[in-house]
Amino acid sequence: MLGSVLDFNGRVNCTMAHKRCTIDPQTKGKGALRSCPLRSQLVRPSGQNQRQKNIVAIYHLSVKAVSRSAGRSATAAAAYRAGVSITDERTGDIYDYRRRGGVESAEIVLPVGGPEWATDRAALWNAAELAEKRKDACVAREFEVALPAELSPAARRLLALDFAQDMADMEGCAVDVAIHAPGSGGDNRNHHAHILRTTRKVEADGLGAKLDTEKAGRKRSDDLEEVRARWADLVNAALKREGHTARVDHRSLEAQGIERDPTRHLGPAASGFERRTGEPSIKRTRWEMESAEERLANAKRLGELERQGVEIERSIIDLSNDILAAKNSRRGVLRDEAREFAKEFGVQFRAEREAKRQAEQQRALQVEREAKRKAEIERQREKSEAIERERRVDPKPAEQQIERQPEQQKYPSAPAWDIDRDFGR
Repeated sequence: MLGSVLDFNGRVNCTMAHKRCTIDPQTKGKGALRSCPLRSQLVRPSGQNQRQKNIVAIYHLSVKAVSRSAGRSATAAAAYRAGVSITDERTGDIYDYRRRGGVESAEIVLPVGGPEWATDRAALWNAAELAEKRKDACVAREFEVALPAELSPAARRLLALDFAQDMADMEGCAVDVAIHAPGSGGDNRNHHAHILRTTRKVEADGLGAKLDTEKAGRKRSDDLEEVRARWADLVNAALKREGHTARVDHRSLEAQGIERDPTRHLGPAASGFERRTGEPSIKRTRWEMESAEERLANAKRLGELERQGVEIERSIIDLSNDILAAKNSRRGVLRDEAREFAKEFGVQFRAEREAKRQAEQQRALQVEREAKRKAEIERQREKSEAIERERRVDPKPAEQQIERQPEQQKYPSAPAWDIDRDFGR
């Protein structure tokens, strides 16, 4: 378990290699007692702590992505949460929040043996911005946690730093821890920390590969459940060290087996009114009235649903045989209709196929007859052309034909002579 415990002499045992701790040479090898400027502020449980140990601790941990697609940047987020000024080297924008209040502390936690350059907040988050090229990249991830008001300021600070150190050593990333005090107009128990983590491993010359929990394909719900359980363990250990019996549980009310409605967030105005007057606010009263009316309405609705369920079950039992018979009858009708349809469809299909075959045969015969007719015409034309060519080349056949004709047909233009008539015999 990371953190520190009190021994019987009131000394603080540091159970992790904290960067702010130094090994005591006299105790080396005897439990490795360490002196830590943070842990030295822890004291043994006092009477006041014993009187307050019935206070109920509040659990809260939420995870948010600092993504460019939402118009956010790691430099702006770090500057606002730490209350410092950072110039974004990628865009040239200057984020100056040095005048804001409420920042109790802001520290950067690195893995054991982490590089020195990463202790510079501006250099670290500019490196995070420059390492990502996509316009929708997640440049950082924020863990917002509620610090128990039952703890002392030093214990709350140590709790947040232990959680960050655990995350840095496990993931190999750099973590920026900013602890904020409660707002002046809100609940004075609202101590919380903004823990900003890089999405890449911190290396000697810059940020390297993506963290295992940031790679694609991870089941983020399982990772979140592990982080929530780890924070609950650290909070409970811190409460136990200071003598408080109150404990937190990261599980849902249903998982814890608690049958009650979840609490609602009143807000700063209603919470301030209740602290000043000691009376319930109008908001709380309205919620309680709404809750009572809602419970009555739900009970009535539940009873009506149960009655309807009984009636429906009885009707189902009475009609089960009829339904089964109707289903069987309907199934038989559908089977007969399917068979009839298949039969009609088969007859129609065969008739259409036969008509199509005959039409194709007719078209084939027409094409064949047309081809023969064209071939005969072409043959006659070629024969006529051949005869004409023979006449032009050899005229003898024509002269022979003239010789064979009668005398009066050889010379149709010459007159026919009659000697007795013409010469007067």
